Amino acid sequence: MAVTEDDVRRALDAAPAPDGAPSLAQSPALSPISISGGRVIFSIQTTPDRAAALEPVRKAAEAAVRAVPGVTDVLVALTADRPAGSAPPPRPASPMAARGGRDAPSGAAPAPRQASGGAGVPGVRHIIAVASGKGGVGKSTTAANLALAFRAQGLRVGLMDADVYGPSVPTLFGLHEKPEVEGKMMKPLEAHGLKIMSIGFLVEAGTAMIWRGPMVMSALTQMLTEVSWGELDVLVVDMPPGTGDAQLTMAQRVKLSGAVIVSTPQDLALADARRGVAMFERVDVPILGIVENMSYYCCPNCGHRAELFGHGGARAEAERMKTPFLGEIPLSLEIRTTSDAGAPIVAKDPGSEHSKAYGRIAAAVWNRLTSGAPGRAAPRIVIER
Repeated sequence: MAVTEDDVRRALDAAPAPDGAPSLAQSPALSPISISGGRVIFSIQTTPDRAAALEPVRKAAEAAVRAVPGVTDVLVALTADRPAGSAPPPRPASPMAARGGRDAPSGAAPAPRQASGGAGVPGVRHIIAVASGKGGVGKSTTAANLALAFRAQGLRVGLMDADVYGPSVPTLFGLHEKPEVEGKMMKPLEAHGLKIMSIGFLVEAGTAMIWRGPMVMSALTQMLTEVSWGELDVLVVDMPPGTGDAQLTMAQRVKLSGAVIVSTPQDLALADARRGVAMFERVDVPILGIVENMSYYCCPNCGHRAELFGHGGARAEAERMKTPFLGEIPLSLEIRTTSDAGAPIVAKDPGSEHSKAYGRIAAAVWNRLTSGAPGRAAPRIVIER
């Protein structure tokens, strides 16, 4: 039975509104409704100061729509925009100003660091973010193979795709079915021993996710807290590129054990990687280390090695920032073809040199997670008298 917008609106006639309207269906706070098969997605407009208090309204709307025959998945977000005409929040001081560095304006007080550490995910021992300052550096491929390398070392592992605008995990693992729902919890899909969740499982392939930041934050929170992850030693989160809402959501709402930064060797990518490191430091997330991806290319026919993007830049940058360097991954046709085929190389060819490289990185990360020294300590704020 096909679900229609009229079906959803009839269900929302019984849901409370956030603004005094007779029902949510009659409220201007209700966004346009997106329906894809049995999946229903919409948002409720509110203001930042009321967003937390309206969580019961969001849950009531979700429950009402979930009861509609034919509905299989529901995603309801609270969109908390700044009211028109209001002043934007003050910009934080630069990292150097926060540290009392030389570029701090004369007489300016150091900006406080934003503390990370929201609630943990029940049953999950460690959550690590795999991030990059820019796209195109192979972050998702690294996250997938890192998760598989953890699994090969006997750990219980989950992989969450936090890139709402460009989810890659469904392609990397050849998964395109929708997750089952038990009660109010979604069951992650499974492949090669991993538990996997992605927004790509909830929307049709090729759908443009035209969402504002608060909707992204709400979706990420739901994928973390409304998924039956079970008992995991580590949950690897494939972050979107950059330093925006998704990264702040993960850092501030979840207890991250640390972040792995992926970069290619050239200066342009390293400049963006520095921003990624600085962002995680600012919210007190330990840096577990830096990976240099596409580090070099070896011709499979003659064995000639070419450093197409330079070489060693990430190692030098890690040394400069006193951050662990986790290892090099080559530019390889095998890594690309196995990823496109839905079986990343650590799963397809675990004995290959490339898989062993991912295994060494996974071992180094796990050692830092369990040794009590997960990463470089955040710099202290020193006020000179």
